[in-house]
Amino acid sequence: MELKVYNINGNDTGRIISVSDSLLGVEPNDHAIWLDVKQYLANQRQGTHKSKERSEVSGSTRKLKRQKGTGGARAGDTNSPTIVGGGRAFGPKPRDYSFKLNKKVKRLARVSALTYKAKEDKLIVVEDFNFEAPKTKNMIKLMSALNLGEKKSLFVLNNQDNFVILSARNISTVSVTDAKSVNTYELLRAKNVIFSETAIKELENLVINS
Repeated sequence: MELKVYNINGNDTGRIISVSDSLLGVEPNDHAIWLDVKQYLANQRQGTHKSKERSEVSGSTRKLKRQKGTGGARAGDTNSPTIVGGGRAFGPKPRDYSFKLNKKVKRLARVSALTYKAKEDKLIVVEDFNFEAPKTKNMIKLMSALNLGEKKSLFVLNNQDNFVILSARNISTVSVTDAKSVNTYELLRAKNVIFSETAIKELENLVINS
């Protein structure tokens, strides 16, 4: 697939970059995308939820009333789940939600998401750039030049540029990552994906050689 290369002023440079079909021209696999997003979200869960069961609640273990002859249901101690202040029956316990996903499935999911973005014309390639200082107005100016508006945008750079990251930090609709770290969830969450020229080539090499 061939993509136009723009500069940071939003102007077409007249250059074309050729990207392998193994990155932007695959047959999208929705199930692989679903699995990868599911794993990503599961890995974000801390799993530290916990409630006390009847054996962990502080309270008397004395039997509240005699077993028979009261006309009511049988009752145990004050820690029973049926009594206010008692423990919780089958409450949540700390657990690990993460699960394994094969590398080939994750790779297929990522290139499927990229293919969708390319087909929707939501993938932009810009010349390699950096900021001389961390200023939010620099990022706002770049977004305006690329006609991104206020839609969620993901910038994928060759390396983690601290000045670019800090310039985007105060803009809720902008995220910045690098080619090695970009994942399916971030690609789908963003309305527009902006690659630096070197980053898309690096990602292409990572996909081909993986």
